[in-house]
Amino acid sequence: MPDASAFSPDYLAARARFRSSALARGAHLEHHPLDALGPDGEDLSIDMARLGSPDAARVVVVSSGLHGIEGFVGSAVQAAVLEEALGNWRPRQDACLVLLHALNPWGMAWGRRVNESNVDLNRNFLLPDQSWRGLPAGYGEVDALLNPRTPPSRFDPFRPRAWLHGLKRGAAPIQSLAAQGQYDRARGLFFGGSAPSPTGVLLREQLQRWFGPAESILHLDLHAGIGPRGRFVLVTRHPAGHPAMIRLGSAFGAEVLVPMPDEGSTVRGEFAPWLAHHLGDDRYEGVVVEFGTVGPMRLLSALRAENQAHHHGDPADPATERAKWKLQVALNPIDTRWRRRVVTHGVRLVQRALQVHLGATMSD
Repeated sequence: MPDASAFSPDYLAARARFRSSALARGAHLEHHPLDALGPDGEDLSIDMARLGSPDAARVVVVSSGLHGIEGFVGSAVQAAVLEEALGNWRPRQDACLVLLHALNPWGMAWGRRVNESNVDLNRNFLLPDQSWRGLPAGYGEVDALLNPRTPPSRFDPFRPRAWLHGLKRGAAPIQSLAAQGQYDRARGLFFGGSAPSPTGVLLREQLQRWFGPAESILHLDLHAGIGPRGRFVLVTRHPAGHPAMIRLGSAFGAEVLVPMPDEGSTVRGEFAPWLAHHLGDDRYEGVVVEFGTVGPMRLLSALRAENQAHHHGDPADPATERAKWKLQVALNPIDTRWRRRVVTHGVRLVQRALQVHLGATMSD
């Protein structure tokens, strides 16, 4: 049974465990270094492990670490899958499991959600007709509140001020405004960047080699933050009633699916639609797996405090250390019970994906 020991204490330990577990399983392993360095000058890389034929018609992909610090959850699930959950399973000739480890290794190594350029990678995968400029309507009203230009202090009135703003504008507009992403405030929250990130460039170069022959791809992108604590939701790119929602509901349970609003998503640069565009909407299906940690306002408060501390704080200031700790608690909780529950949920999700998409059982 998976447990909290699947979590690693830092990025280097997580990467070493992923590599050794993949090799022990007999996987094909690739390391793709990035130019950025870790806190002690260590190299950083995106790692890929493949179990099965590179020419497989049906592929399950499990990725971790698109949002840096959230990678510890995904890495733990990947480690538990490789070390225990697969049992004696070996893929058939037409089936393949691909694990992508630490898509944002800099953020994972430095304890940030974004990359070295302050880019939120899940706002960076723009489609050809989308612009690298712009703010959501109404963002100017909350910019100073979301992105203070001063060092953090012990007393921070953000949450009551955000609550008052919500009273004036309706239900929780500041959360939705922030989460839509923006492309004009390079030091601000949810900055989507001004060009494809190194991660995006690397993936674009490798996609056809990794997945070109596949006829059907099911992708689980592992995250932390949204949803009831210790449980999970699957965030999709489809509205309720879409045929893909029916298929996903049958596979994983309709009660855990979060559909796109009927009026369409206002978020640009998300990973799954970009992959669907490049791999083919008819053969790619991706869902974001969110393991719940804290409530949405507490999460936004933690993201804001850490971003403020990173850009304007003194690293030795206790206020900066508190802000960094708030993000750790919000996106990589050290609570053993929580860790055990999310790894168990994550492993079962991967097993279910293998069963429904590849026709696999763990006793194969």
